[in-house]
Order: sequence, then structure tokens, then C-alpha cells
Amino acid sequence: MAEGLRERKKRQTRQYISDVATGLFLERGFEAVTVAEIAEAANVSVNTVYNYFPAKEDLFFDRSAGITDRLARWVRGRPEGESAAAAVLRELREEVAAVSPRVGLLPGYADFMKVIEEAPALRSRLWAIAQEVQANLEQVLREETGAAEDDELPHLMAGQIGWVHSTVTAVIGREMVKGREPGEVSREVLALLDQIEDLLSERVLNYAVRATP
Repeated sequence: MAEGLRERKKRQTRQYISDVATGLFLERGFEAVTVAEIAEAANVSVNTVYNYFPAKEDLFFDRSAGITDRLARWVRGRPEGESAAAAVLRELREEVAAVSPRVGLLPGYADFMKVIEEAPALRSRLWAIAQEVQANLEQVLREETGAAEDDELPHLMAGQIGWVHSTVTAVIGREMVKGREPGEVSREVLALLDQIEDLLSERVLNYAVRATP
């Protein structure tokens, strides 16, 4: 369905407020900037800011909705014959090889991480996002395998598969904070992904293989 004029304007307003806020956070730090200052800089009311972003942290992590269902989405979209772990490994390799900003491979990432490191509220929100990623992945694994609610295996498998993703993003973050070139980090992380796959057990690698209809 085509996006209507009203929806497009709302999306553009939301994006503009987010961009203004991000610029202020990078310039002055998260805690030094108030929502009122963001509203003034974006030429909107404080109420308008809160209509789009319920909390100040949402202004910084404005794309977290696409992050929290990331692994679950990859697992749901895997082709026939591919396991859950293989799907995540494949998607990660594709994004790392493409030097994608979605995994932190972008210039200026060090500035972004510095804002997080200096703000306890952002570190707390980042931890909450990671927990949501894990919970969404576990739920998909339960649905895909038909596991009972008291079956701990989907929880354990989500932990193993989630470890792959969190390790890769952590290493990328650590290296990008050093001011390194994204392409160089990309090449090293691709080699790291091979090592990670070697460390996973056959049971993990062959869990939740999508059956052929």
C-alpha cells in the first residue's frame, strides 16, 4: 500500500526530530541535552517530541525496533534446509562483507559509542534491547520447533545463537572505537566468523533446520 501524504509527513517529522537530537547528543553528550532543547532546535513543541518518542533514550536509539527483531527475522526468513544458526551466520557474513552500518561498520562510530559510554541511561537501554533481541529469538525458535513452554532447549539455543551476534557486534564496536577503517575491520571479522562457526557444536548448527514441505 502506497504511503499517504499524512503518513509521509509524520515519518519525515519523526526522522527530522531524531536527526536533530542525534546531532545535539554527539556534540554535547546525552545527559547535557534536554528534550526542551531538542524541541526548540527542531522547531516543534515538547509535546510533539514526546508524541513520537516516549522517552529521551528513544531519540538516541530511534531505530531499535529494527534491531530487537533482527535475529528473529533472519530465522523466520531462512530457506529450506537451513538451520537457525546457519541463517544468522549467513546474514551476519553478508552484512559484514557489505561493510554495513547496521553492524557498526561506519565512520564516526567511535563518537556514537562515546555518547553511550558516558550515559548510564543509554547503557541501561542498550542492555534492555539486547534482552529483547534474545527473547524474540527464543520465541521464534519455540514456534519453529513446536517446543513446549517448559522446554529449556529454545532458551539455550537462543543463548548460543545470540552469542554469535553479540560477539561480532562487540568486536566491531571495540575496533571501530579505535578509529580503524571499516573495510579493514570487515575483513578481520569475516575471519572471526569462521572461527565462531568452528566453535559451535553440531547440535547448535543443526538445530531448527527448515524442513522441505
